[in-house]
Amino acid sequence: MIFIDKNASLRSLPAVGRLLENPQTLATFADFPLALVSQSLAEALTQLRNLWAQDPGPSELEWAQMTQFASILARAKRVLEAHLSSHLRPVLNLTGTVIHTNLGRAPLSFRALQAVHNVASQYSNLEYDLDVGTRGSRHDHVAKRLCALTGAQSALVVNNNAAAVLLALRALAQGGEAVVSRGQLVEIGGSFRIPDIMAQAGVILKEVGTSNKTHLRDYQQALGENTRLILKVHTSNYRIVGFVHQPALTDLVELARQRQIPLFEDLGSGALFDFPAAGVGDEPTVARSIKAGVDLLSFSGDKLLGGAQAGIILGRQDLVTKLRGHPWMRALRVDKMTLAALEATLTAYEDPELARREVPVVRMITASYQEMAEKVAGLAKAIATDEVLSSVLKIDQVDAVSRIGGGALPLTDLPTRCLQMRARDLTAKELFDQLRTVPPVPIIARIVHDAVVADPRTLLPGQEGMLLDSLRHWAQSKTTALQE
Repeated sequence: MIFIDKNASLRSLPAVGRLLENPQTLATFADFPLALVSQSLAEALTQLRNLWAQDPGPSELEWAQMTQFASILARAKRVLEAHLSSHLRPVLNLTGTVIHTNLGRAPLSFRALQAVHNVASQYSNLEYDLDVGTRGSRHDHVAKRLCALTGAQSALVVNNNAAAVLLALRALAQGGEAVVSRGQLVEIGGSFRIPDIMAQAGVILKEVGTSNKTHLRDYQQALGENTRLILKVHTSNYRIVGFVHQPALTDLVELARQRQIPLFEDLGSGALFDFPAAGVGDEPTVARSIKAGVDLLSFSGDKLLGGAQAGIILGRQDLVTKLRGHPWMRALRVDKMTLAALEATLTAYEDPELARREVPVVRMITASYQEMAEKVAGLAKAIATDEVLSSVLKIDQVDAVSRIGGGALPLTDLPTRCLQMRARDLTAKELFDQLRTVPPVPIIARIVHDAVVADPRTLLPGQEGMLLDSLRHWAQSKTTALQE
């Protein structure tokens, strides 16, 4: 291969100023600010210099083509469009993990999306009481609905459940002791550890029992003059099985009342829908804890509830009022979009069957194996009858299990049916990597043994077509590459 004199070729690159003086440049970038155009041209020239510095570098013919005026403008336009495009973008979740933290947890229902659009695109009564014409409270928009659905006296919403736990500890137990079972000193994602949070809240941790067994008498013996709170943490993201024991919630409630010490339960994922009644897992509902007499509890809004990220606090009126008046509350409050999404999501729970139909997380978790099998059969048929797709993809239909994710129901397997994909001349890892970057919508699946497995449980309605479009785009690019 013949190479050019790189020093001479580098000097031949035009300066940004010269490019900007050309009328063709102004016409190409007429809709963009001059500052961004200049930056994009500079970046395009930098890319060419980097190519020039490579060893081996471009051939004389390749370099001549890349440094043509039109080619430089085209490169600069790609740079500018990439700069202006959103870095946060939709993906197709085919992992089978319903509450996938890395993929944004719960997708919102259509009702919730409409509500967010309505309040975000115009002014709203976020903190204005329309009945009396004076300032209102943002918390009122969801408090009554939460209380009606759970039986709680009062409700409060902060920006996530970690904030809810931190606020409750700080407001109710600062400077005193909080008693918690050793078997409930959990760590969740992001190194959120109960002992660390208690320290940050200014609360003294008093452990009782052992990692596998804690009895009611352990709590009774630990309570003293400096005890401010009994903390119960639902171990939603793991289970200890075998030789284990924890006091019944009703026994802890009775003890807390006898000693006049608040009982606070961190439910973690939290569920308004009765999943056990639908044949899925053993997750307790929020209403069950309220009915048992827990003084205060908290849970996430974007996990089993299927709404926006939020920390929902429910319980006694006096305790919630104390939290609402705490100085940290302003730093932890939620915005109008979160409240709109949460209120709309809660509306669906007034009828369990409506929640099952409307809330994506609930619908996915309760979907049957037969539904998944029908989805997979339809996708497999579409791929098999597509000339391009069938030429590069080998498809099988296999049984597997879906996961709920989000630190919820770790022992619950959801039987499912999946597409097993193999590509000609590619390893499973290579196929996986290509699919996760494919346009128009990246495909995120999982690798099982030597194949890429796509679980349709986590596809939203209408996304089957999007999946096929992305697969076709990948297949066409692969076919073109093979022909070259």
